[in-house]
Amino acid sequence: MKITIDNNSVYCYTNSRDIDSDKPSIVFIHGSGMDHTVWTLAARHFARHGNNVIAVDLPGHGRSAGAALENIAAMADWLKKVLDALKVEATAVVGHSLGSLIALDFSARYASRARALVMVGTIVPMPVSDAILEACKNNDHSAYDMLTQYGLSKRHQYGGNRSSGIWMVGSSLRLYERSKPGALYHDMKACNEYQCGLERAGAVECPVLMVLGSEDRLTPVRGTRPLQEALNHPEVSVLPGAGHTLMMEAPNALLDALHRVL
Repeated sequence: MKITIDNNSVYCYTNSRDIDSDKPSIVFIHGSGMDHTVWTLAARHFARHGNNVIAVDLPGHGRSAGAALENIAAMADWLKKVLDALKVEATAVVGHSLGSLIALDFSARYASRARALVMVGTIVPMPVSDAILEACKNNDHSAYDMLTQYGLSKRHQYGGNRSSGIWMVGSSLRLYERSKPGALYHDMKACNEYQCGLERAGAVECPVLMVLGSEDRLTPVRGTRPLQEALNHPEVSVLPGAGHTLMMEAPNALLDALHRVL
C-alpha cells in the first residue's frame, strides 16, 4: 500500500489488505538501513490471525521516497502522520533496534495511540561507535561488514537459517547494500544522539514487552537494566543463542514472544 506523507510517497506492507476498523492494528518498524521486509514473516502471521498489519518503510528507505529523517522524535512524529492517514486510532507498536527507539518515543508522547509497545533488540541509550559512524558517513562497505558481523550471533554466522537455502550473512549484507546513500548514517546518528529515552520510558502507559537476544553484541542484555528500571513493569523475554538480528535468527521464538502482548 502506498500513501502520501509530507508530499512524499510512503510504502506500508499490509499483506495486500485494506485497513479494517473492526480489527486491532499492529505497526512494525525496521532498524537502521533496513526496510519492511525484515518483518514479513511476523506481519503475515499476525495478518492471518485477525489483525491489521502495517510494516512501514521509513522515509528514504525501501520503497518510501524522501530524505531519511535525522532524529528519533521526527521519526515518531512521522509515524503518527502515517497512522492519521490510515485512520488508525490505536495500535500496538513493534520496533527493532532503531525502530524500538521510534516505538518508545511514539508510545510515550502519543500515549493514547499506543495499546502495546514491543522493543526488539533494544537498549537505551543506544550508543554507536565512532568507527561505525565514520564508515556509515563515508558510505563505506566496511560499515555493512561490521554491522552484519556484530548483528549476528557467532553461531549464526555459520548458518542455521530456518528458511532453507537462505544465507543469514548474505541476506543481511544485501539489505545494507541496497539502502540509499546516507540513510544508514542518519539512522545510526539518530540512535547515537537519542539521549531522552529513559525519560520517555517513564512516560509509557501501555503494556511493554522487551525481546532480547542472549548473544546480542550490539545491544547486549546486560546493558538493558536502566531501560527495564525506567519502564513500568516490562515483560522481558531473552531468546537463547540469538544475536541482534532476532527476526532472522529466531523467527519462531520471536513470534511466540510477540503473542504475549499482541
